[in-house]
Amino acid sequence: MKLLFLGDVMGRAGRAAITERLPALRAEWGLDFVVVNGENASSGVGLTGDHAKAILAAGADCVTLGDHAFDQKDMMQFIEQEPRVLRPLNYAREAPGKGARLFNATQGRKVLVTQVLGQVFMKRPFDDPFSAIDAALRTHPLGGLAQASIVDVHAEATSEKMAMGHWCDGRASLIVGTHTHVPTGDAQILSAGSAYMTDAGMCGDYNSVIGMDKAEPMRRFITQMPRERFTPAAGEATLSGVYVVTDDRTGLAKRVTPIRIGGRLQEARP
Repeated sequence: MKLLFLGDVMGRAGRAAITERLPALRAEWGLDFVVVNGENASSGVGLTGDHAKAILAAGADCVTLGDHAFDQKDMMQFIEQEPRVLRPLNYAREAPGKGARLFNATQGRKVLVTQVLGQVFMKRPFDDPFSAIDAALRTHPLGGLAQASIVDVHAEATSEKMAMGHWCDGRASLIVGTHTHVPTGDAQILSAGSAYMTDAGMCGDYNSVIGMDKAEPMRRFITQMPRERFTPAAGEATLSGVYVVTDDRTGLAKRVTPIRIGGRLQEARP
């Protein structure tokens, strides 16, 4: 199976890159399943229902969220109506929506998608991500109903993401980090056969400070005083993520490649 995971969509520039480029990439690469992290798609904080619809219409099979899952208030209702949008599995149990779901892919195959939030350096306390993901992977093991399994680790600390990768190794097709908006250079197949990348990066304008217009973040770093709200950078976005080819029989990875399309970063394709 050919899987594509795209990192955090950042503001209008990121949404435009998804809607303009993803349909063609899906056809050109013969993709069987696409996951997009939409955590920052709406003004850089959260995701509205309308923007979620646009990402899904562009070719995403699933949209994951993160610690800003419900910053856009209409997502509280929208996520209950749209099962293709997932919030973190270890969010409060009373939170609307789900953190794991078995999806239909091409040729009748099934893909499990799960998302967890890290605990290290995050502003709010969340339930233990390791026990949460363990339960989800035990429910749908590779080789059972799921021909592939994707784990989105929305976390700040690279060490926590790496630990999660090794914890899930052999039980998921792909373990990939999101949240920091910077693509890492460590895409690899781990020892038990799972594809891994510490951070997929963002789908946004890299002439920025992690996707935000440079002026206000730089002012705050230099003066320690805020003046204005952060606003997403509006230049051409780079689609950043990871491409994985899996074995249908085992669900494990046969190939993993970082993806960077358009914008300022050096291009990388399958």
